Amino acid sequence: MNDPLETNLNTAKLPGSLAYAMLLYRRAVHPEFFGIEARRKIEHLNCEFEGWIFRGGHCVRFQDGNACFCEVVVDNPTNLPDRGLAGTLPCAGEHDHEEKVTDTVNYMTTIQSESLSDHLYLGTYKEMLQHGRDSDSLMVAWTEPNGKPNLSLIDLQRFRNELHVQGYHLRASNGLVIRTQSMIQLPEPAPKAGPARTRR
Repeated sequence: MNDPLETNLNTAKLPGSLAYAMLLYRRAVHPEFFGIEARRKIEHLNCEFEGWIFRGGHCVRFQDGNACFCEVVVDNPTNLPDRGLAGTLPCAGEHDHEEKVTDTVNYMTTIQSESLSDHLYLGTYKEMLQHGRDSDSLMVAWTEPNGKPNLSLIDLQRFRNELHVQGYHLRASNGLVIRTQSMIQLPEPAPKAGPARTRR
């Protein structure tokens, strides 16, 4: 699968009026651009990892010293700044992308989207809503004026030398389900020194 990274906002149009894209920044993005509903911060291996959730999208920021990297998923990317923008990934279809944040830190992401029938969409919505509650995800659910349900959620997880974020955005107006799975891979932590052995 070829890498769809673009350096401008040439996003693929999804069904209906949404134009979802993932934007990658080499700097922090100011929270004023988003109607943030919830946030969570994680510190791991001397690095900082923060996630924001808002209706229809998310922002995840990784900070390692002076190195900063942000992943932003939104349904209208033209409202975001160009400053620090490293590239854009359309969320239509299926895409993979990988790049080096620093000499020792790697970023990888996979994006998948599909449009479901009303019945399948509602089943997926209920399943993901329960998943969000069970896993204590960052989550926001809202309904449209016609009563149709929407959902955005992200899971932030840390492992030995990795930070993971899984995002789900469900939009009822066109049965759209977007899944993102991203990973920041850090250097292996130095082994801890064991207790000194005494000679007999």
